[in-house]
Amino acid sequence: MPKRTWELVLLGGASGVGKSVAAARIAGATGAFVVEFDDVVAAVQELTTAEQHPALHHFDGPTAPERPGDTWPPERVLELQIATAEALEPAALGVVRNRLTVPVPAVVEGDYLTPAVCARAVALGRATGRDVRAVFLHEGDAERIAANYAAREPAGGDQTGRAEVGARYSHRLADAARRYGLPVVDCRPWSTLADRLDAALDGTPDAAPSGAPSDAPAAAATNGTGAPSREAP
Repeated sequence: MPKRTWELVLLGGASGVGKSVAAARIAGATGAFVVEFDDVVAAVQELTTAEQHPALHHFDGPTAPERPGDTWPPERVLELQIATAEALEPAALGVVRNRLTVPVPAVVEGDYLTPAVCARAVALGRATGRDVRAVFLHEGDAERIAANYAAREPAGGDQTGRAEVGARYSHRLADAARRYGLPVVDCRPWSTLADRLDAALDGTPDAAPSGAPSDAPAAAATNGTGAPSREAP
């Protein structure tokens, strides 16, 4: 890994693509520590109810099936996953703001990091004189993600439906990240992933990602995963 110049890395991507392993490797090689955004998500959801903040409880509110993947089509699960991610953008930005107050490098990784909030974080870092980087891992093959789930969660049973949602979500994240000028790294071939991720993190952006004012409110209209609605296909 090249010598670390950044102070904060945001590592996004769908579930099952290898973010946790990648984050641990980056942290181990640079002396940073890992913040799992899933922990923040769990805390925020624990502090709210479906009545108080329905956008955070699509999958555990009163109208949710016991296992959404079994009863909802992938399109519906994807729609709600994106809506949840967008509802969590203020929490993600809060984590970034907090990390920028301390001189300890960190890697924040999570499924619910949107390209929109990552672009804002990069610009916020620039505005405050701190080096913030963001990169998205991409795996668009549902069968590969299902195999990753099987290896990671051998007792989880058939997870093809969940993997299909993950593949679609990965494509959406990758497309939106590219529109914001954020690097997207394909997970395969695995043998070169570490080097390619290092290269993405070592790149020095010339300017703030597009559509990312340093400290402006989140855009009201999006196309899912935070890309400006005017850029929707």
